[in-house]
Amino acid sequence: MEKIKLFARAKINPALDVIEKLDNGYHNLKMILQTINLMDTITITKTCGNKINLETNISWLPTNNQNLVYKTAQYLKENYNINQSININLYKRIPIAAGLAGGSTDCAATLIGIRNLFKLPISNDELFKIGKELGADVPFCLLRGTALAEGIGEKLTPVHHFPYCYIVIAKPSISVSTESVFNELNINQIKERPDIEKILFYLQKQDLKGICDNLCNVLETVTIKRHPIISDIKNTMLNKGALGSLMSGSGSAVFGIYSSKKKATMTIKEIQNKLHIKDVFLTTPFNNYNY
Repeated sequence: MEKIKLFARAKINPALDVIEKLDNGYHNLKMILQTINLMDTITITKTCGNKINLETNISWLPTNNQNLVYKTAQYLKENYNINQSININLYKRIPIAAGLAGGSTDCAATLIGIRNLFKLPISNDELFKIGKELGADVPFCLLRGTALAEGIGEKLTPVHHFPYCYIVIAKPSISVSTESVFNELNINQIKERPDIEKILFYLQKQDLKGICDNLCNVLETVTIKRHPIISDIKNTMLNKGALGSLMSGSGSAVFGIYSSKKKATMTIKEIQNKLHIKDVFLTTPFNNYNY
């Protein structure tokens, strides 16, 4: 096999709680994570030579070791004695700096792709360890599906899959620094926290409305204060029939969950026309665990 093509899928956070700040600067989290069918495409080719070449459809995106895909390839090449060139084509559809794990899921797909293409002796457990070193969201992006995440996001427990539904993703033309949001968050002043156990109960019952009634992300208190457009998107989604709406991760993307494709499609038009947001997508949950 000389070439491999993979789909790197985004994630959303139906629940995100911050428990405490750790001595190493990270935060102890408790989250529900869900993979969705909004995806980037990564094509990896092995050729003659001894270089890493990364190209992408985003003109301003770095294609050196400032890019997590390149950094991932570089790590594997150096640590597993790959003596051939690795050419990577990254076609991005997932909005960047949006709280959708776009960089992490690209990293995860690159790990899988290079391991399989070059037949590297890396077990799945080892792959998860490497992923954790490269980014906190990478282990979940390797696992995919629906999971309870704890610690800094690396302690993963697969849970009952998300019910089938339609998901609208809207990304306003702002980018959010995850680090700055966490730095500004005052844990002692958090008034509303997600009821994780209740969401897990409704996942088990496959009760979409019950899940949506309990969506909660404590980071909204920081990001919405900075960027009120996020609240405008949420209100638009709810007014157009979403069962629930929430900011994903540290933002700035917002998702709305619908039982009706018609209502979801109408919401997209409303967000594009009234809020003048271009990056709006219709997608669904992803619950198939195979790449």
